[in-house]
Amino acid sequence: MAAASLPNTVILRRPQVQTRTGLARSTMYHLMSSGQFPRPIQLTHRTVGWIEFEIDAWVAARVAKSRK
Repeated sequence: MAAASLPNTVILRRPQVQTRTGLARSTMYHLMSSGQFPRPIQLTHRTVGWIEFEIDAWVAARVAKSRK
């Protein structure tokens, strides 16, 4: 099932993503440019947001990697 068709998909804005991940804005964008962090989706011509379950999965993967 595609993410766009999920009824409970939540879109997070940058401050919410920063709070959940503990990352600075510049670090988020650096990781995105290197393919190591989920990319945002375009909401309007000036607004982007991140899909909540992609951010949660990224955080879970970082926790799992640190616990090896």
